[in-house]
Amino acid sequence: MAAFLLLVLAVRGSAEARDYFTLIVSGASGGPEYAERYDRWRSGLVAALRAQPGFRDDRLLVLAETVGAGVGCASREGVQDAIRELAERMDGQSVLFVLLLGHGTFDGQDAKFNLVGPDLTAAEWAALVEPLPGRLVFVNTTAASAPFLASLAKAGRIVITATESPVQRYATVFPEFLIRAFVDAAGDFDRNGRVSVWEAFVYAGAGVRRWYQERGRLATERALLDDTGDGFGIEAGEVEDGPRAGLSAAVYVGTGVDHVATSQGGEMDRLAARRAALEVEVEELRATRATLAPERYAAELERLLLELARVARDMRRLDGGR
Repeated sequence: MAAFLLLVLAVRGSAEARDYFTLIVSGASGGPEYAERYDRWRSGLVAALRAQPGFRDDRLLVLAETVGAGVGCASREGVQDAIRELAERMDGQSVLFVLLLGHGTFDGQDAKFNLVGPDLTAAEWAALVEPLPGRLVFVNTTAASAPFLASLAKAGRIVITATESPVQRYATVFPEFLIRAFVDAAGDFDRNGRVSVWEAFVYAGAGVRRWYQERGRLATERALLDDTGDGFGIEAGEVEDGPRAGLSAAVYVGTGVDHVATSQGGEMDRLAARRAALEVEVEELRATRATLAPERYAAELERLLLELARVARDMRRLDGGR
């Protein structure tokens, strides 16, 4: 019982007081055309993140082909240094969003993300992030990125790849639409003022399909998301009949629900933040279901759902009973 109570307290605390970190790595471009594209994507996402209430620049790390103010080198050593810094600053309640922009390759054995100098394989990325505490959202937007899913998938993590197969080797348009999801909150389907990882994935997947259809071309990329740890993932189009009941639907990028509530103020904002935090708790509890006795799991799930119902009731009252 004591172990279970510690688990519940850990889950509860992690949902309510998280620090959100972001690592953007824009790799070797291979030419001016791609360099301009990657710079545009990177700067667009950075601007969208900075526009979020409560976003902290000191928790944003950016690596690119060209070093500049606030931008480190996207080399093997640069990535290793960034991960070491994050390991020192993060704790068990932190959330880290990693985004890879650039080229990816697959030689029949290893999938790699192209860096300035020696590249890093999917297995090497997995080894680098393994010691990090807290939650990891890892997004590889490159061609041939599919093997990263199996290498990085783990219970409590969210992993997205731009392709479902390592043989999908052409330059991807997935990052174009993924970043658009955050710009002006274009992917905020439920209109709660934030874009969840799942919403961004669905928005980007739809954008990719539309892009190929408008050009009368066969799609050479199909993005996958894994938020269960099984290493297989799903396509956005496979589950469009209703809202996603998974971890990716309850996790946000850039700032957490507690930061949003603090920045915006007001009782409705506080309740919305509490609702989002409870949704995260539910998904985290579901992720630990296999380790709990059935009666303990059921009791904690009931507690969370009852509190969610109370929060929803209070929100309806504030909204005039609608």
